[in-house]
Amino acid sequence: MIHKMKEFAADIRFSGAVLVTDEYDNVVWDGAFGYSNRADHIPNQTDTRFGVASGCKLFTAIAVCQLIEQGKLSLDSKLSDCLDIPLPNFSPEITVFHLLSHSSGIPDYFDEEVMDDFEDLWKAVPMYTLRNGRDFLPLFQSERMKFQPGERFHYNNAGFVLLGLIVEQHAGMPFRDYVQQFVFEPCGMQDSGYFPLDRLPANTAYGYIDEEDGTWRTNHYAIPIQGYADGGAYVTAPDMIKLWRSLMNNTLLTASMTEKLLASHNLNYGLGVWITKKNEDVFKYHVMGYDPGVNFRSAYYPATGHTLVVASNAGGGAFEMMQFIEEEWLK
Repeated sequence: MIHKMKEFAADIRFSGAVLVTDEYDNVVWDGAFGYSNRADHIPNQTDTRFGVASGCKLFTAIAVCQLIEQGKLSLDSKLSDCLDIPLPNFSPEITVFHLLSHSSGIPDYFDEEVMDDFEDLWKAVPMYTLRNGRDFLPLFQSERMKFQPGERFHYNNAGFVLLGLIVEQHAGMPFRDYVQQFVFEPCGMQDSGYFPLDRLPANTAYGYIDEEDGTWRTNHYAIPIQGYADGGAYVTAPDMIKLWRSLMNNTLLTASMTEKLLASHNLNYGLGVWITKKNEDVFKYHVMGYDPGVNFRSAYYPATGHTLVVASNAGGGAFEMMQFIEEEWLK
């Protein structure tokens, strides 16, 4: 089986790390492929830090749910009541729940149903100016609603930017500091963080964009310079395993709040997490992230207790690797 896995990784030219653990956190299989630094031929390791793009929306959802448990918010809190920022064209009926479940109807700064190239955004707004949540506001705060709150599911990055700002206002500290202190530290995630691209720590993989002519470049001018509540954190595969384990054993949230977070609300989405079912039973809770030079998938399989992390510092391969493991190993 391990030989087949390595062959498959070679066939799809996978660059990144893979980690599978069982219900007791024993490593079932791990492997690393490709380079974290192509220019200097530094190989990826199983404990290399990788960008996760939108894979960290789950961290934001956990942070918001913690504040709800503290009585500072509720899922029914109106956006206009819990955020002191002018949003002139937004519906007064938008709630925290709508933002968490991608059903708010607000305009997005990057609408993945209409826009193809993330890099097009930086022609008008340089990526190096986006260091904090408020820096994203000019991209969407004066635009008009796309639909009425609760009308339908529409994946939305701007909604999670607003959630990050809500965390800051009600926790009284920067969003990244809150996640570090109240999400990462309780899990023992010592190697993860929202590191700026111009200050990446050691053992962090550069993201690579492969061009059609066979050349490549890093993604350092293709994504916001520092991640925020909508995406852009860096994690190691072992740290992501710790996150799932802490979520599922109610270290981060109470059992009742965890149940709300994992409940299917719109299509196959809970609060910051995707849900896939087979024969009406939950097959996996999972997160995913895509940015130029970033490809990330991670899942928890409740029937067996297995956890999977597939992190890549290239534009593709994570979905294929996850699918291969599920078909060959986690049937």
